[in-house]
Amino acid sequence: MFERFTREARSTVTGAVAEARQAGAPRVTEEHLLLSLLALGALDPLGVDRAAVTADLAAARRRGGMSRADEEALAGLGIDLTEIVSRVEEAHGEGALAAPAPRRRRLLAPLRGTGRHVPFAEGSKKVLEQSLRIALGRKDHHIGTVHLLLALLSRPGTPAEVLTDHGITYSTAETRLAA
Repeated sequence: MFERFTREARSTVTGAVAEARQAGAPRVTEEHLLLSLLALGALDPLGVDRAAVTADLAAARRRGGMSRADEEALAGLGIDLTEIVSRVEEAHGEGALAAPAPRRRRLLAPLRGTGRHVPFAEGSKKVLEQSLRIALGRKDHHIGTVHLLLALLSRPGTPAEVLTDHGITYSTAETRLAA
């Protein structure tokens, strides 16, 4: 499938791996794909404020990656996510829920390139698969950054929620970028 990606889409995927490595994350997530799209300027034509989106992603990370839908579901059970985050941070320090899981050492696994191999999380794999489906549905011959963005927006979760908060929906992205 990767051979169908444009140069920019390939840069987005490799940029997501670099984002994950830099964060010390055990896996490449949908958030890393969005951060890579931002860093490459793929959302600039939509007037996205990179710093604001990055800050909102960091705030979600601080909540342990919980989306507003998760927060509302917990509230329906009488659980106050803000209170839980406060208590965890009192006990373990600010940003404790945002910290990546500790790395496990793999003695026999060779390192690739200048950093360790970082696998893709299930959600980010689904985004890549969805980008192919979107491209095929639009009868496009290649998968570009617009397809990756549309795939992110088509899936529930923090990246789509943050983009929607900034006025970027599937419909607006499709209309303004795919034209």
